[in-house]
Amino acid sequence: MKITAIETHIHELPLKSEYHMISALGKHHSSRFVLIRINTNTGIEGLGEASIDVRWSGETAIGTCEVIENVLFPAIQDCEIEDIDEIQRRMDFCCAHNWFSKSAIEMACWDILGKDAGKPLYELLGGAVRPLTFRSRFSMGAYDVPRAQRRAQELIEMGFTTIKVKVGGCAEDDVARVRAVRNVIGFDPDLVIDANNGWSPDIAIDCLRALQDCRVDLVEQPTPKGDFQAMARVRRETGARILADDICFDLADAKELIHNDCCDCISVYPGKNGGIGKTIEIIRFAEQHGIPCSIGSNLEWDIGTAAMAHVVVSQTNMNIESFPGDVLGPSYHEGNTVTDPISIRGPLTTTPEAPGLGIGELTLT
Repeated sequence: MKITAIETHIHELPLKSEYHMISALGKHHSSRFVLIRINTNTGIEGLGEASIDVRWSGETAIGTCEVIENVLFPAIQDCEIEDIDEIQRRMDFCCAHNWFSKSAIEMACWDILGKDAGKPLYELLGGAVRPLTFRSRFSMGAYDVPRAQRRAQELIEMGFTTIKVKVGGCAEDDVARVRAVRNVIGFDPDLVIDANNGWSPDIAIDCLRALQDCRVDLVEQPTPKGDFQAMARVRRETGARILADDICFDLADAKELIHNDCCDCISVYPGKNGGIGKTIEIIRFAEQHGIPCSIGSNLEWDIGTAAMAHVVVSQTNMNIESFPGDVLGPSYHEGNTVTDPISIRGPLTTTPEAPGLGIGELTLT
């Protein structure tokens, strides 16, 4: 099978008001993504999603369409879809970075391969190694204390057993917010905090020491992007369990994390890593060095979320039982983008069993 055409569609969905996000990256009230459809010479079509955020990866919707249509597509037009490695090689050769743009193309190719084989994607990735329905944590914005308390109580009532609280702003406010959430949820649920690169190493160390009595179970990206030594220092001086996310886009980043003894877990997902295959490459490399992985999120819609779910259920070292991830993006948004939306019920996401990604066709209404 060969790629004959690629369509790109810019689409925007608002977040539900109670899901509005506030983090060290700013406020997020709506998501503007690029959805793609790949056509083939056999008539089978595949769907992909670039869940871009200029603050996160530097990609914009218009820029993503330009790169996909005029740079990446010409490079791969004569490729056999079955040769995912060659497609990735060509995309990397003609274009640096642009992780989410490349991922949209690659996940559409996997969607086509699954449809052609009549199998869900997780079967093509090695088969399910855990139940198709799995549990996620909830990522709560950096709200003021009263709002954080209300939201924490709501999340416990919804059945969440791990809650992540955004920090990385004013240290005093961050500490007060985390302490307030712990007081509401008690000590049975796990509590994760995520600074999104917003803290300096000194501030991270001070905040974690101030929160020692709150039992912070996992600390995500406490230090600036690219500073591996800073992350290692925070881990060494506080004894906190560290989750690397914003700092790890590709295999080279994962190697640096492990070489510098920076973290206890690495957060991966197809959009950030440039594709499903590259995510799996990091997962398996980390496994060889005794480092578990979890699944991160850019608040994807159904296509990107389905790709994440297929990776989660097919990879042994995707250790979501000990390090729950975020596979809830569609539930944050008003509306859908596909005919068969992925099933999300509170903290539980169910991996589709239909062929390919298993989410039907585009419906941009």
